[in-house]
Amino acid sequence: MDELRRVGREEREAREREQLSPAATRSADSRGRERPEEPDTYRTCFERDRDRILYSKAFRRLKHKTQVFINPEGDHFVTRLTHTLQVAQIGRALAQALGLNEPLVEAICLGHEVGHPPFGHNGEVALSPYVDGEWLHSEQSVRVFEVLEPLNLTWEVIDGIRAHTWKVDPPPATPEGMILRFADRIAYLVHDMHDAIRAEILTEKDLPGECLEVFGEPGSEWVRRMIRAVIDESLERGEIAMSPEMLETMHRFREFMYERVYLRPESQKQAEKAVRILRDLVDHYLENADEMPESYRQRQEPLVNQVIDVVAGMTDRYALRVHDQIYRPF
Repeated sequence: MDELRRVGREEREAREREQLSPAATRSADSRGRERPEEPDTYRTCFERDRDRILYSKAFRRLKHKTQVFINPEGDHFVTRLTHTLQVAQIGRALAQALGLNEPLVEAICLGHEVGHPPFGHNGEVALSPYVDGEWLHSEQSVRVFEVLEPLNLTWEVIDGIRAHTWKVDPPPATPEGMILRFADRIAYLVHDMHDAIRAEILTEKDLPGECLEVFGEPGSEWVRRMIRAVIDESLERGEIAMSPEMLETMHRFREFMYERVYLRPESQKQAEKAVRILRDLVDHYLENADEMPESYRQRQEPLVNQVIDVVAGMTDRYALRVHDQIYRPF
């Protein structure tokens, strides 16, 4: 048997200094954690964050949270968990090709959806009236890791999760955080298309010809070309970006998906039902706080925050079951 050699954290950090791109975020240069900790013997700080997120309860719940289709019966529809894993794969591919910090990218990707409420983006619509401004799952994801299930993550991971959506300004402070913005959009456009075909809402013949000319054959070729468009444009500009032609085509395809899939009448009916269910639950717990799980009633927080934490943390099927128990008990 060939001889093995111990590779500890300090050697990994040295490799980062020598091998990563000048723009990359080095683990040894992290702004650190809110509560200081002793360094791990083997793992860098970003590797520890990745592992903590993987073992969190909020991450496990993603397997029963909807991406597009509400509580689908088929086994092959994308969930928040499978979406997250696909985003992480695309993020790692981009990080490797651009010489960025792969564990940091992976940690941000794995943690970016944990605050998502049930029923996809309909959940954000449902919860927004209870807060000032727009309720964002990105902010809730940060809240999960800082308040509900505090993991004491590094500043860079929290920053990437906070700003992963294009709605948030300022943008991520690190190039690794910017990677997630593109990886997220690449993943959901491709798998939402596949889910729409699987649900027989679309066929491949329905896909816009001008998009196929740029994306290629539907499937893995789309992902490959979009990844390549980020790599090439980022190398040319010296910052994380996508080629204008590919970005414009993605915008056109996104508009097509909204028209034909996300906003079709059947989807709107589902969305209205989802919004009603979640608002019913919030209103019920606001009037019956004693029925909330004990863990959510122990913090010195406004009641509405506690109630939103409860409802946002539910999976699709759990929200449906609780709603039935409250409003259709017999």
